[in-house]
Amino acid sequence: MAVSYTAVVNVDGEGRNGGHVRSSDGLLDTGLALPKELGGAGTATNPEQLLAAGWAACFLGALRRAAAGRKIRLTSTAITAEVTLTHGDDGEFSLSAVLNPVLGGVDDATAQELAHAAHQICPYSKATRDNVPVTINAGAAA
Repeated sequence: MAVSYTAVVNVDGEGRNGGHVRSSDGLLDTGLALPKELGGAGTATNPEQLLAAGWAACFLGALRRAAAGRKIRLTSTAITAEVTLTHGDDGEFSLSAVLNPVLGGVDDATAQELAHAAHQICPYSKATRDNVPVTINAGAAA
């Protein structure tokens, strides 16, 4: 398999609580902070937000690819991604996700079919398969 792209990101400091993220090209350059819900200041982004953003962007690309493969013309695409950090009774942390794509130019059934196909295509979905519970709520744009 040929390499298409490798992202290189450095995180230093305290990681998720007071660390700093910088990509090798400098386009990503931001601090990290615990969200207020976890007792932090909530003054910077956090790993769950970064994962949600990356996954949502990738998933929309996979949706467009699935639609093109079926010769379906989408008039719009949007998605809200929710990544939840949970803390079990065993002291371990885990993630779950909800992806809410909204597609223009199709009905609800087609939106759901395309979302299912995109979930098979998207590299983030593949990477988390059988590790992260995922709910997909696809619908047609109003």
